[in-house]
Amino acid sequence: MPPKRPNDSRQPDELTGRERKKQKTAVARTIAVQPAAGPSNANNNAIAGSSKSVRFDSMKGLPGALNVERFAESRAFEINAMHEAMQNARATSTQRAWQQLPRHLRRRAASHDVRRVPLRLRDKALAEMDPARRKALGRSMPKRSKKNQPTRTSQLLGRQKDKTWLETHIWHAKRMHMENMWGYRLATTPTEKSFRPSHRASVHGSILHDASYHATIELQGPEDILRSILDNCCDCQGPGPGTKRFLTGARALETYIYAYGSYPHNLIAPATILWRVSSADAGKGKGKETSTSAITSSGKTRLVWIRVHPSVIVEAHQTLRLASSSVLDAAKDAGRIEQVEMADLREEFNVFEIMGPKASQVLQGALKPVDDKRTEFKRFWASLNKIQSAGSIPRGMIIGFTVQDPRLSFPPKNAKVEVAGGTSLSPASTVFPSAELAESQLWDEDARIGLRRPRYKKKDIDQRRSNNLVPGTPLKAERKDNRIPVLLIQRSVENGAFSNTRLPSSRTTNSMHGWTLIIPQGWGMPFFSSLTHTGTRVGGQRERQTQAFEAGCTYFPRDFPTTEAYVQYAQDRETDERETWERKPPAKRPNFSKLGIRSPWQPDWSVVLGLESQDGAPEAQPERTGEEFMDAQRDVNMSDATAPTPTSKKGMVRPWLLRGADVPTIVADLSSMLNPSPGLLVHVNQCRTKRKLDPLRSDVRAEDLMQSALVQVGIVPLGRGCPDDLAVIYRMEDEEARKWTKAAALKNDGLTILSDSPDETELSNVPPSLDNVIGYVTTGSFSLSLGEGHAVGAVPFTRYLELGKQAERLRNGSKLLVKVRNRDETICRAAQVELLY
Repeated sequence: MPPKRPNDSRQPDELTGRERKKQKTAVARTIAVQPAAGPSNANNNAIAGSSKSVRFDSMKGLPGALNVERFAESRAFEINAMHEAMQNARATSTQRAWQQLPRHLRRRAASHDVRRVPLRLRDKALAEMDPARRKALGRSMPKRSKKNQPTRTSQLLGRQKDKTWLETHIWHAKRMHMENMWGYRLATTPTEKSFRPSHRASVHGSILHDASYHATIELQGPEDILRSILDNCCDCQGPGPGTKRFLTGARALETYIYAYGSYPHNLIAPATILWRVSSADAGKGKGKETSTSAITSSGKTRLVWIRVHPSVIVEAHQTLRLASSSVLDAAKDAGRIEQVEMADLREEFNVFEIMGPKASQVLQGALKPVDDKRTEFKRFWASLNKIQSAGSIPRGMIIGFTVQDPRLSFPPKNAKVEVAGGTSLSPASTVFPSAELAESQLWDEDARIGLRRPRYKKKDIDQRRSNNLVPGTPLKAERKDNRIPVLLIQRSVENGAFSNTRLPSSRTTNSMHGWTLIIPQGWGMPFFSSLTHTGTRVGGQRERQTQAFEAGCTYFPRDFPTTEAYVQYAQDRETDERETWERKPPAKRPNFSKLGIRSPWQPDWSVVLGLESQDGAPEAQPERTGEEFMDAQRDVNMSDATAPTPTSKKGMVRPWLLRGADVPTIVADLSSMLNPSPGLLVHVNQCRTKRKLDPLRSDVRAEDLMQSALVQVGIVPLGRGCPDDLAVIYRMEDEEARKWTKAAALKNDGLTILSDSPDETELSNVPPSLDNVIGYVTTGSFSLSLGEGHAVGAVPFTRYLELGKQAERLRNGSKLLVKVRNRDETICRAAQVELLY
């Protein structure tokens, strides 16, 4: 055969690289054969060939029994030859050592650092490495003596001087992007592409989030004193903390904390309130009563937990201390001396949020309760594998129980959903919140202190598991093994406004349901390992925010303007985005001045509310006269209460957020009034009176209260378009709104081409006026559950009422139309507004 290339000087009998590789592979796959006893010139390796004919009488003469040991000894050569051939074939494979790992265990550094490869493949990786690189890895610094070597614990603690790590930090740091937030080092997003899989897991499977960074404040004192403290600080709308359904400890209350006595101003943050079950509510025969359930001369001593966001822990502490001092002073004036103990329980618990329809089955597979004699708990635990979603459980239901060490039953197995046939009642309908079911030893501080360090380390558990005769057999709990008390709380991410919306079914958001698991300090990784081994995904801050966005809910702090946490969040975002914008050349970044965006980095809420002019100067307030709504003020019995005034130091009226369960009623009542300002003041004072608070001070004007109110809205585009963060919301004139309504109707009917009226494209190019800005989008993106753009924003309350009157004039029903424009675009899209509360 002539050479392929003219300058090929290879000898005819010399093998090419391809042929040498094939020969090497063939030699590696050859199985050695034991040579015969006599002299023979035959090859000692097995030769492939056709099978010999089978004789049907070949079974004759075989023994009836076989000695396995002697048979293995006689075939030792063949067994060793097969084993060596398998090893040689594996060693000559075309894959590198780090390529043999599953995709979720691969590391980029493993291709050049053998220490990134698991131990079983480390020798092969070292053999594959270049000699020069291997020598460089072997070179190290001179070793210190054992006495001078720092321990691993001291090294890790030294990295937490300016921040705090969660117990699951190392697991997250290997798989997620980490950032410093609120004094913690938290996971933001997974390193792998997981945006859509995380959403699918929250809708069809389960997703886990470590929420141990949330702060817990404990209050202990007489029940009536604690109720007065919470009534002075919590939202005045809806059920209060002293309601019977929450006071028994069977349910958790989702509410909002305000500065002491300043409702509706000075909103701090959302909060979750949990009452400890008292001995009288839990029933008799539950053991000795602790000091927290002792009966004193002034009433029952109770314990309550308030869980808040870590960014507002200082404000929450100050508010609760001020409220406690005021309530205790009032009790002292009445001749009653009491005391209230406040404790900061940060880092006392590990909190895991498990969302999705399979969250109940994940918990049932990972947790093994100890023998519980409570009939209600047995009924509840048996119903977990029969419910298809935690949404069928009563909202905020609390279940307290004790579980075995999850490492004893590792690896866990998910329970399967059992769909019951027939017309029988749902299993969840037979389980109701009760004080007996919510009782748990997790409230006992002595019990938590005793469980801070597990009695057995992981290596001790593994040693016990290796002693089992049958591998994989779950370990049996012994008397010395730890029993861990836990709290399980039903959690729902939903919005009542969107659940009752009149939008078409294709535009309604999906509620998400799951559980909140609270365990003691020191048990984060044992529980976390069992929960993640069930196949549930793990999410960071982005995934948690996405859950609220897909459910059509607001998320703290990014969707709560007028709060201190939102101001800090907006400033941090402005710094990051401005630096990114300035690093780009002018031709590669949007020119906001030419686009007509007056506030591209953070919303100017004071300008939108009319409290400031566009140049930053305060608006001139009209002089007060004695004829301004004096009758309405006399009817509500205005008095000089201790509540602070809503005016700031500059004399401006401070913006405040109107939200709560009574907002739809307030909107319905004020919409029919010619002058709604006094009506809003009456509603606010009625809410304050319901919590035994004094009405607002007499210097609070109804017009100022009405002008400075913001409401949160959900925005859904009528057609095309996807609102982004900080998009501008404009109002429309009646004529333009009629054109948009007609264009949307023609598009739905497919008659756009046959009509001469302007279509959506022409109307989108109409430039808006800066005078028509009525709000901003706080969160906007493409919604995977809706299949289109969706946003959450805020507009002034007066503007929202005007949109309702415009809809009545245009006879659009409940469609409140606005225009939305992204800050880096010139196109304005029409959108529909829905009230959030």
